[in-house]
Amino acid sequence: MDKYWETTPLENMTEKQWEGICDGCAKCCLHKFIDDEAVTEAAPTSHIQQGEKIHYTNIACGLLNTKTCACTQYAERTILVPECVKLTKDNLQDIFFMPHSCSYRRLYEDRGLPTWHPLLNKGKKSVMHKAGMSLRGKTVADHDVDLEQFEDYIAMWPMEDLD
Repeated sequence: MDKYWETTPLENMTEKQWEGICDGCAKCCLHKFIDDEAVTEAAPTSHIQQGEKIHYTNIACGLLNTKTCACTQYAERTILVPECVKLTKDNLQDIFFMPHSCSYRRLYEDRGLPTWHPLLNKGKKSVMHKAGMSLRGKTVADHDVDLEQFEDYIAMWPMEDLD
């Protein structure tokens, strides 16, 4: 098996290699917010200030198939959901919004792929699901909740990282 992720830096990967790094956990599809007492109105951001903390919720994007942990409109996701953040080689330095278990973040931080990653398990997501590292069975859809009450949906499990 070609372990390209061990020899090719993220910024030099082909599109196919880049897409293969995604573990498919779908945690990036969770609504998250930054705890900032000075802000009076919620708004998207591309950076985090010192002292701010990201909170994940168990509210998933309505485009997400929560059984497969895949976007139902992947190619159009950033058009249909303008606040959807597409991680690219160009914005990799802004990886703060990804959970610690994110394979892109792990490689960016020189921590290697997790043992449950599909690339290390014959392309299967089942090991990831069994390890509880995906959002399968843990979320509510954003169209089923009042997003103004997001504080009621804060979740700690998206921050877990097994290895």
